Amino acid sequence: MWPSGRIKRLAGIALAAGSLAILAAGCGSDDEGANAETEPGMAALPQGSEPVNLDPDEFTTEITNPYWPMRPGSRWVYRETDKDDVKKVVVTVRDRTKRIANGIEARVVHDVVSQDGEPVEVTDDWYAQDSEGNVWYLGEDTAEYENGKIVSREGSFEAGVDGAQPGIAVPADPEVGLAYRQEYYAGEAEDKAKVLALDAQASVPFGSFEGVLQTEDVNPLDDPPQVEHKFYARDVGPVLVIGISGGSGREELLSYTP
Repeated sequence: MWPSGRIKRLAGIALAAGSLAILAAGCGSDDEGANAETEPGMAALPQGSEPVNLDPDEFTTEITNPYWPMRPGSRWVYRETDKDDVKKVVVTVRDRTKRIANGIEARVVHDVVSQDGEPVEVTDDWYAQDSEGNVWYLGEDTAEYENGKIVSREGSFEAGVDGAQPGIAVPADPEVGLAYRQEYYAGEAEDKAKVLALDAQASVPFGSFEGVLQTEDVNPLDDPPQVEHKFYARDVGPVLVIGISGGSGREELLSYTP
């Protein structure tokens, strides 16, 4: 998923100035970024390590949030630039589900990162949508590869197991300043995010988009913390990731098949 695994992979990437046209209209400035809590008056979403008690009957595997619709069979292909290396990322929504330990039935999304045709990281991510339209991230089973062999499963977790808590992948009603955790498994997965803009623009090989949701995502477990800006286009999903601090880089959408 785009939380912890993707931020770690983008750490230390160099972003070529001027190679990608990005406008983030109306996002303003926020020195605290995703470290800040939701501003007063906004709907509360989970923060930090706080536990949540979710009713499985309030969730569905039919994920229709316009900022990231996950219909079975949907496929996104990205190019990830890593210094002198280029990786391919293919994300596919599976026509299968997984019952999470906390009782929620989740949609399985398969994420494969490869370089020169060889797998670098292979992950199954688990998502479900609540009755309000929030897309929850319920965990991942991830494996990192070297020379065709698994060398690490760091970052894997399942909500309801060993104190792990679910988080928000995409909020139902994003507002500028809205903050939330994306995942929580102590010492392994603690990503958090904050909405920066609803009217951003993004230009990637797949196309140019307006009215884009822009978030600032932070992985506090790295030293220094890794910070990214992510861009979600309506009816498409994630189109762009840009490293901001603690490493910089980009991941851009090449193709999308609904």
